[in-house]
Amino acid sequence: MPSPSIVGQERGYVIPIGGAENKLNNPEILSRFVELAGGKNATIGIIPTASKLADTGARYQAIFESLGAGKTHSLPISNRSHANDESYVEILKSCTGIFITGGNQLRLSTILGGTPIAQTIRRLIASGVHYAGTSAGAAIVSQHMIAGGKAGAVPTEGGVSLVPGMGLINTVVVDQHFNQRNRFARLFSAVSYNPSLLGIGIDENTAAFIDGENTFTVVGSGSITVVDPSNIEYSSAAEAREGDALTLLNLKVHILAAGARFSINDRQAFKK
Repeated sequence: MPSPSIVGQERGYVIPIGGAENKLNNPEILSRFVELAGGKNATIGIIPTASKLADTGARYQAIFESLGAGKTHSLPISNRSHANDESYVEILKSCTGIFITGGNQLRLSTILGGTPIAQTIRRLIASGVHYAGTSAGAAIVSQHMIAGGKAGAVPTEGGVSLVPGMGLINTVVVDQHFNQRNRFARLFSAVSYNPSLLGIGIDENTAAFIDGENTFTVVGSGSITVVDPSNIEYSSAAEAREGDALTLLNLKVHILAAGARFSINDRQAFKK
């Protein structure tokens, strides 16, 4: 389910990052996240669940502290019993920013899904805490999360697999490493199933800074591809056989570079 709305309270920023963000040389995306979270007054909770590398959490702690964050916590959540640990929930409640690392997004959904950690994250974002996630941490923000699919430019029936995500943003489906891994086909396939979903494909070292009113600004060195099926006239997804190429008529696509903005609610793009 999407993050609940709280009357009189603006939701925190939700920042999906396309992966491979600059960490030491011009770390613009991570610096902006630290600044939003409070800079020297920030407390950032890091969840490295998607990664199998033992030092991932500590590495991001060092990065965020070098960028001026006042305090960091790494929560080594590697199984569902950890995700039910109330001591981790209490640490999260003290945070002004939450960061989920890259890795395998199915580890995120299978370990965090439906747990107190996931529920707490949703409540905190709704109450104004800021969220950023890179790669797998970007994919999980969607209510319908891309778990896998075929590379290429042509959408096909069965060309993408979707599973429940965390639902921080319930009107978009996010893909990452987008141009670098040629993921047009699977994002097109995802939006062909239901034109209520807006597709957002994010390049590496690029992020969508989505504010509380669901308008995002592009930050980073790459681009964001927005696939808007709201005025689609026809999709052959219902009639196509497994593996068949899809026909999609009147599908709108925007390519947005740094500084460009997009209103998710109004489906309007702005050059600056």
